[in-house]
Amino acid sequence: MSGIPQTLAQAAARLVVDDGLEYGAAKRKAARELERRGVRRSELPSNEAVEDEVREYLALFQAETQPAELDALRCLALAWMTRLADFRPHLTGAVWRGTATRRSAIQIELYCDDPKAAEIGLLDRHISFDPVGEPDGPDVLRVDVPCAQLGEAVSLFLHVLDRDDLRGGLKPDNRGRSWRGDLPALQRLMQAAS
Repeated sequence: MSGIPQTLAQAAARLVVDDGLEYGAAKRKAARELERRGVRRSELPSNEAVEDEVREYLALFQAETQPAELDALRCLALAWMTRLADFRPHLTGAVWRGTATRRSAIQIELYCDDPKAAEIGLLDRHISFDPVGEPDGPDVLRVDVPCAQLGEAVSLFLHVLDRDDLRGGLKPDNRGRSWRGDLPALQRLMQAAS
C-alpha cells in the first residue's frame, strides 16, 4: 500500500490511538484533515490497513505502556462478559484485536432473542446505562465503569443484536483473524498473552 491510502491509514491510526476513535470515524476525520473531502470510498484504506498502522504506531510510541493497558481492559471485559453471560456476549473492537489503549472503549456485542432483554437484564442487575444507538442501527447501551488497574473510568458499549446475527458475525477477516470472540475465546487469548 502506498500513496493516498497509506497516508490516510497512518493519519487514521494516530487518531485511533491518540483520540480513541473507531476506524470508520478515524478514516473520515483523517480524510478531512488531509483536505481530501472528495475522497472516494475506494481510496479510503481498509480496516486491516489502518490496524496495521495502529500496530506500528503502538510499537513506536507506546510499547512500554500499551500491553498493560490492554490487559487491564481485557480483564474488565472478561468480568463484564461473565456478568452478562446470559446474553451470549462477544468482545469486539480494539480490546479483542489487541490494539486497545486506555483511551479505547470496550465493545461487547450481546446476542438476544428479544432486544429489550438486555436492558431489562441490566436494570435487574442495578446497572445504569445510557442508550446511544443510531435510529436505524442496533441498540447500543453505554455503561461507564471504573477500572482499578487504570485508575479511571472506561466506557463500555453494549451492542444489542438479534440472536440470529451471530451466525454471520464469526466470519474471519482477510487474514483469517476473527473480528470478535466469546468468553472462552477471550480467556484463551488472555492465557496465550501471559
